[in-house]
Amino acid sequence: MITNKTLVNHRLSIAPMLDWTDRHCRYFYRVMSKHTVLYTEMVTTGAILHGKGDYLAYNEAEHPLVLQLGGSDVKAMVECAKIAEQYGYDEVNINVGCPSDRVQNGRFGACLMAEPALVAECVNEMQAATNVPVTVKSRIGIDDLDSYEFLHTFVEQVAQAGCEHFIIHARKAWLSGLSPKQNRDVPPLDYSRVYQIKQDFSNIAISINGGIKSFAEANQHLAHVDGVMIGREIYNSPYMLATADNDIYGESNSILTREQVMNTMVDYINYTVSEGGRAWHVLRHMLGLCNGLAGARHFRRHLSECAGKDGADGKILTDAYAKVVALNPDL
Repeated sequence: MITNKTLVNHRLSIAPMLDWTDRHCRYFYRVMSKHTVLYTEMVTTGAILHGKGDYLAYNEAEHPLVLQLGGSDVKAMVECAKIAEQYGYDEVNINVGCPSDRVQNGRFGACLMAEPALVAECVNEMQAATNVPVTVKSRIGIDDLDSYEFLHTFVEQVAQAGCEHFIIHARKAWLSGLSPKQNRDVPPLDYSRVYQIKQDFSNIAISINGGIKSFAEANQHLAHVDGVMIGREIYNSPYMLATADNDIYGESNSILTREQVMNTMVDYINYTVSEGGRAWHVLRHMLGLCNGLAGARHFRRHLSECAGKDGADGKILTDAYAKVVALNPDL
């Protein structure tokens, strides 16, 4: 079943990262790139339907924005898709890749690769109930279910239910014996398997994820697939995003300087503090802004030591950046 719902341009996206890609982090990223697709942290159906907080709040500037949803109960998944549509999310992505014990105990994440019929049912029912595209993020396999045929069957069954975009982390996941952190590094990468999926399913969009460290590498992958998802590399060195619209989307815009990024974020931090938030909630995502420059360690240390103090505001960022400027006169 092909839905023909409008997908955003996933040529580059930033991976959903638990405890990292919150709304403050996403706003920071959007300052540097207007096209890169942003994902929420994984939010469970239970949190959305029964939690006391507003787990879906975001800033309108964050679009294009995808909600990553964790769950497997079809009825709950449909209800959450409806809520996401009401909030204005551009897409809903089903997590079929996280290997943690907590996620497995809830019967979602990577363990769902062994239940393609259930994933397909979720996709079908969510698509039928909303006008929001529903996509899937998976691994190339789990445990000993790691043949190409296994991956092919999973994609085929879920695609027939209406999923038109798969983001595939090019490592399998071990559901026991490895921690989530180890599952991001230990299983070997197999990019060729993702390329083959694209060849076999040329009518659907395929994005690749895992171990990609530069936009030069990203463009090499884009010769074989439709999109690239990068996670930790951008989180650790976020300023690389300043060239994303040019390097990945082919624009010829002037690139924001670090100082321009910083000035925008100072205003955002001050607004956040005025609304009852804390400077550290924003600044913890900006520790890597000056990586690669002389004084980057001083920058990180100043943020870490000062941003959590009572009364901290955007001046913390200005003062930290001044330490870098003093050692880099060409900035």
